[in-house]
Parts: sequence; structure tokens; C-alpha cells
Amino acid sequence: MDPRQTFGSLGDFLKDARERKGYSLRAVEKATGISNPYLSQLEGQKIKQPSPTLLHKLCELYEVSYTTAMELAGYPIEPASKLDKIQAARRDQLADRIGPVTRAEENALVEYLEFLRSRRKKGGQS
Repeated sequence: MDPRQTFGSLGDFLKDARERKGYSLRAVEKATGISNPYLSQLEGQKIKQPSPTLLHKLCELYEVSYTTAMELAGYPIEPASKLDKIQAARRDQLADRIGPVTRAEENALVEYLEFLRSRRKKGGQS
């Protein structure tokens, strides 16, 4: 999938992510230390290739794909290996089955899965 077909530009991707989280530019500035005017220029596509460090901060705050942001910024991205593609397909299948989850729900699911796996190991099953 080409992220440019889905998102158009890095600015669109970041603005959409910020708005989905319900953050104002000022709230993002406060959380990341990235100035409000810089964020506005980034979303307005006046800045097309911010530093990877800055992108990482934003992607972490917005909980979106850093790889997608890097690709939209024009940075070279290593092609996914066959295993990466298989794992991504499995994640997509799971996401389709359970729908969107919050970070807290995701953490609870991981804890429960770890519990199930530990019970299976204690029982001698693999």
C-alpha cells in the first residue's frame, strides 16, 4: 500500500492523526516541545521533510505509524521482509475481528495472552 494514495501528504497524515486524538496545536506543543507555528507549517505542507526525531515524537504522541510518516516525508524505508508481511497480515486479521482498541485495552489483552501462555507452559503443552 502506498501511503500517498491513502493520506496524500505528510501534513495531511499528521493533521488527521492529531485531530483524531482531539489535540490542539497548543496541546501538541506542550506535550512535545515542538512549536505551534512549526506544527502549523508542517500540517500546511510548508515543511515537507522534518527530522526523524521530530516525526518520532509526533507519531508516539498520536499513536500512529512512524514508518508511514517517514515514508511520507520522503525518507528511504527498508522494504518489509516476508516475515514482516505475514505478521502484519495476522495483526490486520486480529484487528478486523476485535475492532479498534484503546491503549489500555491493548495492554489488558497482552497481559491476558501472557497469562494464557504461562498456563499452557505449566501444563506441559506447547
